[in-house]
Amino acid sequence: MVDLLAARAEEHDRDATFPYQGIEAVHEAGLLTLTVSQRYGGPGGTLADTVRVLAELGRGDASVAVVTALTLLRHAEQARRATWPTAGYRRLLTESRRGPALVNTLRAEPGGQPGGLPRTVARRDGGGWLLTGRKTYCTGAEALAWMAVTARTDEPEPRIGTFLVRGESEGLEIDPTWDQLGLRASASHDVVLDQVRVPAELALGLGAPGPGQEDGPETELSRAWQDLALAAVAIGVARAAESWLVRFLDQRTPANLTEPLGTLPRYHCALGEIEAQLIGAEELVEGLALRVDRGEPDAVARTGPAHVLATRAATAAVQQAVALTGNPGLSRRHPLERYLRDVLSSRVHLAPEEAVLEAAGRAALERGARP
Repeated sequence: MVDLLAARAEEHDRDATFPYQGIEAVHEAGLLTLTVSQRYGGPGGTLADTVRVLAELGRGDASVAVVTALTLLRHAEQARRATWPTAGYRRLLTESRRGPALVNTLRAEPGGQPGGLPRTVARRDGGGWLLTGRKTYCTGAEALAWMAVTARTDEPEPRIGTFLVRGESEGLEIDPTWDQLGLRASASHDVVLDQVRVPAELALGLGAPGPGQEDGPETELSRAWQDLALAAVAIGVARAAESWLVRFLDQRTPANLTEPLGTLPRYHCALGEIEAQLIGAEELVEGLALRVDRGEPDAVARTGPAHVLATRAATAAVQQAVALTGNPGLSRRHPLERYLRDVLSSRVHLAPEEAVLEAAGRAALERGARP
């Protein structure tokens, strides 16, 4: 599967087209439903399973891996707490048996402020709701079967909730705004909603806004899954870059040498540094995923900093690979420059690094202040 994804990745990257065939291949392998709970008839994949799979998919096509990750995260959340109504989730699973059924949660809005009310508004209409607003950075937008859209009600005292929207709903439009440096095939476009009808039973978790609404053990666990899942994708991209570099060093013989670059000790050391960085990132992410699966109380709190460290290591590894190859590494004829663009663009899906480090610093100060 990695080879199949890699074979089409350059084309989709160059044209910024969605990798439908790659997603179909992931579906046919049963990986799009890896995290569906056993009580729903799924394999019940763990976080450790998820990060291993996503690292492999990342070696083939980072865009396919990220789209897959977000669907797996939604199924995993449903496995932990059944937030979707039974009938709606059964419908999603039926669709998943017929073909790829992608899901994503749409939270980000243009100009949105952390902790502020969503600008997307839900207005009562008979027995349901009408949604109006714009969401941005909606990964997989054009191919989503379901969108979990956060919105506020237009009531005198607004409530915030999640509204389940079908991808082909009337009044829903995809605005093709995604034109980024990397992850170009991920179709992370804007979604525009103009009085999109949502049945009352598909409005989830409506409640008054306030401090702590997004906090709690379950929210923290969901963040932990996302931290490690997306870090795994970045590690997969870096592993692909390392593999290309190894082939390059084995084959490249400059005019002033009689043996390939791979025979020179200084390249052994440089490649060894890349390998050490990636081993450290893999051990960190995979080991922490196992601890989260076991329910160890301090593991969840460590996934944010782990994500920062793993993505830093992956980015540094790819940058070093580019530096070792010189001009060929920056040529569009080779995939290394795409790996660099993809790993740099992975930060779009992450919490700001400053916020993660600030939270870690506050936690360290609080621990130090305890008697």
